[in-house]
Amino acid sequence: MTIQEYIRLIRRWGWLVVATTLLAAVAAYSVSYLQSDLYRATAYISTVPARPDWGLGNTAKDLLRNFALNLRTYENAQAAIATAKLDQDPNDFLANVAVAPEADNFAIKIEARNGDGEVAKQMALTLAQLFEQERTAYYAQQDKDNRIEVKVRSANITYEQIQPKPTINAIAGAVLGLLLGIGLVLALAWMEADLLRTPAAAERALGIPVLATIPLIGHRRESATPTAQPTRLGAPKAA
Repeated sequence: MTIQEYIRLIRRWGWLVVATTLLAAVAAYSVSYLQSDLYRATAYISTVPARPDWGLGNTAKDLLRNFALNLRTYENAQAAIATAKLDQDPNDFLANVAVAPEADNFAIKIEARNGDGEVAKQMALTLAQLFEQERTAYYAQQDKDNRIEVKVRSANITYEQIQPKPTINAIAGAVLGLLLGIGLVLALAWMEADLLRTPAAAERALGIPVLATIPLIGHRRESATPTAQPTRLGAPKAA
């Protein structure tokens, strides 16, 4: 396609790209605006080997997955709810808590979500502290050289709002709408690729020059009934 054909395509279907972009942005903003508030708090548990030994270090990394699984139990959720005095069901508590091991950092990340930021903070921090107490009591019975020190990295954690974020979602929706609009225009252009709309397109497709074209002539509708002339009625003029 030539530059002129691209310009013609933009002039013809540019409104479609603009419309899909605006509609997607407005839809994303509206959906986000109707969402309820949701906050997220994150706590970290550090698991450091007692000695810088390669074998003990690998053992600590392997145990991280087991630690993460043991953290998300019904019993731990009950204990955390009772300790923090939360009005929650253990199943709902676990549904809003994510635990992930970070082997490179010898740490476990606990993320808690709730409509109240302070509650989310208590959920993550209480679960981490209970696990620290349980592991500390367990390793206190082990040989000091083979212990893995488990402790909460910091009790001073904060929370952040993760929804609603209408502005960010509107921007993302606009980008998706823009891509959708461009895709629709390209699809329409592909469907019209076989149509010869200009002399230049005909010359490229047929390989022969265009000698003449038939101009478009506009037609104007005329009324089939002639306009009646007014007739004056009166006495004839005197001779």
